[in-house]
Amino acid sequence: MLSYNVSGLLKSEPGAQRVFEVEADITGIDRDLVLLTPLTGRIRLIKTDRGILVTGRLHTEAYVACRRCLEPTAAGLEIELEEQFWPSIDVDTGAPIAADDGEEDVTRIDEHHILDLTEVVRQNLLLALPTSPLCRADCRGLCPTCGANLNEEPCSCQRKEEDPRLAVLRELL
Repeated sequence: MLSYNVSGLLKSEPGAQRVFEVEADITGIDRDLVLLTPLTGRIRLIKTDRGILVTGRLHTEAYVACRRCLEPTAAGLEIELEEQFWPSIDVDTGAPIAADDGEEDVTRIDEHHILDLTEVVRQNLLLALPTSPLCRADCRGLCPTCGANLNEEPCSCQRKEEDPRLAVLRELL
């Protein structure tokens, strides 16, 4: 899926790089993400003095709930990656390399020299979700009384009289 064998790159001099075009079906990467299109883009893997730096830009589309009517609507998600990955095994000797303080398991290259971007991409996609999406600019939302979608049908709810103590303020308008 989003895994890359980096044994050759780990044996290279710092500054060596590989570029990959990404087109991956990541459906099911997270239960909160309903993706409409495959993840596409380009990533660059760069050998550093201690590991691999991954940079790139990836995009996809996902369903999100409209903040007013709760209907699903499509939203483009674009993520920019810049993440350092650390080897867990020395590529030349096969000796284990202890994790430094602050290194997360998701940024460790496994014992077979496979760099897996799945968790990093998942986290970045969740952060890229719009905070208050709208299905359309003139969305009328839901009736607060009966819950009817006001974009589809008018509701026949009786509007409650407002608090009589606010009548003075209403006159100011």
